[in-house]
Amino acid sequence: MIDSHCHLDDERFDEDRDEVIERALAAGVEAMMTIGTGDGPPDLEVAIRLAERYASVWATVGVHPHNAAKAAAATIPRLAALAGHPKVLAIGEIGLDYHYDFSPRDVQRGVFADQLALAREAGKPIVIHTREAWEDTLDIIERHWPAGGPGGIMHCFSGGPDEARRCLAMGFHLSFGGIVTFPKAANVREAAKITPIERLLVETDAPYLAPAPYRGKRNEPAFVVETVRRLAADRGSTAADMESATTAAFLGLMPNMR
Repeated sequence: MIDSHCHLDDERFDEDRDEVIERALAAGVEAMMTIGTGDGPPDLEVAIRLAERYASVWATVGVHPHNAAKAAAATIPRLAALAGHPKVLAIGEIGLDYHYDFSPRDVQRGVFADQLALAREAGKPIVIHTREAWEDTLDIIERHWPAGGPGGIMHCFSGGPDEARRCLAMGFHLSFGGIVTFPKAANVREAAKITPIERLLVETDAPYLAPAPYRGKRNEPAFVVETVRRLAADRGSTAADMESATTAAFLGLMPNMR
């Protein structure tokens, strides 16, 4: 399995990060893509530091919409330089978050568009965060992200079949996390059922959104197995086949790992 989205830099892992990674490997998680947004600029290298320390950890770089207001003139050029690091797989997580509005919406939109241009120039896939901002997110992608380009991931997919179809039509992979195990997430499970297996990914978003039976606890990459099991059951597959398929889908999107 590959955990396509986790936050191993989070302070909740400071006391046992080595053990967390060891448990993931023991559970069959061969690689983890840790997200490089951290607390935002000026530190853009949080994931790279971990990827350099652990062979099984890969990185992204980017400015989260929460931190868009922290972006400065030097931020995009610095991200462009970091995108060339051999363990940086993608630009992300980037996008829009209208739930918290920690950064003004116009600033979020501008920084998002700038990072799409950066990813296009670097030839890197993108990792998208969207919350209560579907229309603006997809509109900006449609205007600034080329069809048939490096592709991307709709992280922690929380929409339903309609949003899934639109994202799939734009060439995205859809990544599902612990939400698919929640009783009230029938709409998300329906979206997962209609996603072509070659575009289906799994993630934890650790330390957030732990799946059942760990809900309410700190999430960690080893728990991705619960998401795999639920997706397999919902799609009439086996866990082993789901592991293989989602891993192949991830590797197909990330040329750096091949």
